[in-house]
Amino acid sequence: MNHDVSRSELRGPVQAAGGMFLVGTLAGISGVIGDYPVYGGQALRYLAAAVILLAVARLAGLRFLRLTPREVALLVALALTGLVLFNVCVIEGTRHGGPALVGTVLGAVPLALALFGGRPSRRVLGAATVVVAGTTVATGLGSGDPAGLLWALGALGCEVCFSVLALPLLPRLGAVRVSAYSTVLAVPLLTAAGLLADGTALVRVPTVPEAAGLAYQAVFVTSVAFLLWYDALPRLGRGTAGLFAGLIPVGAIVTGVVLGLSVPTWPDLLGAALVVAGIAIGLSPRGSPADGARSPAAPARRPAAAGSPGAHGPRSSGTSSPAAGSHRPARDG
Repeated sequence: MNHDVSRSELRGPVQAAGGMFLVGTLAGISGVIGDYPVYGGQALRYLAAAVILLAVARLAGLRFLRLTPREVALLVALALTGLVLFNVCVIEGTRHGGPALVGTVLGAVPLALALFGGRPSRRVLGAATVVVAGTTVATGLGSGDPAGLLWALGALGCEVCFSVLALPLLPRLGAVRVSAYSTVLAVPLLTAAGLLADGTALVRVPTVPEAAGLAYQAVFVTSVAFLLWYDALPRLGRGTAGLFAGLIPVGAIVTGVVLGLSVPTWPDLLGAALVVAGIAIGLSPRGSPADGARSPAAPARRPAAAGSPGAHGPRSSGTSSPAAGSHRPARDG
């Protein structure tokens, strides 16, 4: 029994950490596909991911649920901001500033989620100052430039939407459906934008490295990361789950080094360290009411007991009924 409780308690943090690290690798992988048409490449990526996620839903025995107008609106907004615009911002930010800058700015996601809809305390405001200092060091003294910073800030806003817009959908639809439906919606949005921007140059035959990069994005950064994050988000609550986004700059820097795309300078590393330190200050257990614990937009549920619905991962979370999606307020500390 103790082992079951321990595994249940670890599940959310492990999933959140893995999902955010994989999201961080996007900045490094984006350097591999930097010369491929942006919209066409991302349309191919989400098309492949949609096929994978729909197959997962079918294998899990999840039937299609009739969506309400509100759910459709939220899913379209989620696909547009959290998927389409986010990836465009990351790719352009990487072109201008490198993966370290993009990863560093995205490291402020936990603080942004905590500030969203809450009343920040002096602790959180002090933490925000440290985060701003970190991004300034990475931009002004590191390898970034103003254009790269603006694209990275755009990615930050879109990443916040990726979580905030999904929270109302997860109790009824579950992680698998939200992931699958949003990726399906992203494909026509990207295709339409690509036709307007690039015309017949929307797609071309990718090189071997480009094909590998797009495949990695489809499988790991999209399919795996989405399922991990969306299953962890309602378990931990917005504020606590957001804390793990501090791993985004780690994933970005590690990927850039592994692929030989960039070598982070000491200001890049110092900026990343300051951002992570600010996040730790702002979201410490003794922290503020801005952590999202009291926000109605941050539902959380207790881990399900063994043998009950929701106890076996994204499959079961996708099968929950509206009644089964009830939850208690998050304990984000």
